[in-house]
Amino acid sequence: MARLGFIGLGNMGCSMAANLARAQAPKTFTVFDISPANIDSLKSKLSDTNIEIIVANDPAMVAKNSSAVVTMLPSSPHVKSVFTDANGLLSTASKNSLFLDSSTIDPLVAKEVAKITSDAGSIYMDAPVSGGVTAAAAGTLTFMVGSESDELFADANELLKHMGANIFQLTGVGSGQVAKICNNMMLGVQMVSTGEAYNLAEKLGMNAAEFAQIVNVSSGRCWSSDTYNPVPGIIPGVPSSNDWNGGFGSALMLKDLGLSQDAARAVGAETPMGEKAQKFYTMLTEEGYGGKDFGVAYKYLRDNE
Repeated sequence: MARLGFIGLGNMGCSMAANLARAQAPKTFTVFDISPANIDSLKSKLSDTNIEIIVANDPAMVAKNSSAVVTMLPSSPHVKSVFTDANGLLSTASKNSLFLDSSTIDPLVAKEVAKITSDAGSIYMDAPVSGGVTAAAAGTLTFMVGSESDELFADANELLKHMGANIFQLTGVGSGQVAKICNNMMLGVQMVSTGEAYNLAEKLGMNAAEFAQIVNVSSGRCWSSDTYNPVPGIIPGVPSSNDWNGGFGSALMLKDLGLSQDAARAVGAETPMGEKAQKFYTMLTEEGYGGKDFGVAYKYLRDNE
C-alpha cells in the first residue's frame, strides 16, 4: 500500500514498523508515539533506506495520511482512546480504511471498537501477536487475526506477512484476542515454572546451561526455556542476558493475566494455575520489577530465598 501508518513504537512495535516499511516501501509512512525516543529508534532502524518517516502530532494525522494503519498499544483503554478520541483515528479516517490492531486487549473491547469502526465506514481486525521481541526483530511473529471474511483476511495478510512468519485466520473479530490471552496465560504459568526449575537445579548444584541442554530436548521443553530462557548467558540476545531489560515487561504480563482471569470469571471457567501466575506477577510488580522483562521471575526466585 502506498500510504501506511503505524501507532505504538515500543519494544515490539518499533521492529514491526521497521520490517513493514522496509518491505512495503510506502510513499508515505506516518507514525505516532508519545515517546520521542521510540521515534528516534525507528528512524535509526530505517536510516539506511530512502523511506520518509512522517511523525504525526496525533492519531488523527496518521489516519488522514494513511489507507492502512497498524496499532500496537499497551491496553484496552489505549486502544479505545486512539480510535475514538476527538483526535483519534476515526476522526479523520477515509472510507474503507484498514485498521489492524496488534495490541493485546479484552475481546469485548475489540468487538466494540470493530463496531464503532464499521459504523464509521472503515474496517477493524484484531491481530495480536506472539513471539516476543526476538521474533519482532526477525519478522517471524505469529499473528492471530480475527476477521469476518476471506477477502478481509487477504487484505490483512498482505501487510502482516512482512512482520510475521505465521498468520492465522480466525473466525470473527475478537477471536484473535481470545487466542492471545489464553496463550499468554499459558506463557505466564510456564515462565514461573521454568524459573522455579532452573533455580532448583542450580540450588542442587547443577550448571544451568547443562540443565538447558537436557530440558530443551526433553519433556520439560517449552518456549520459555528453548527460545527465551530466563537465566542470563544461556541464550544471547534475549532480555535475561541484558539484565532483563527490554522484552515483555512483567507489568504487561500481569495485564494479560488479568485479561485472562476476567474472561475466565465471565464464563465460569476454572483456571487455578492462571490465577496463581496472576498473583505471582502482581507480587513482582509490587516489588518493583514491573519494568523488567517477565523472565525476571527467575531472578526473583533466585534472590529471595
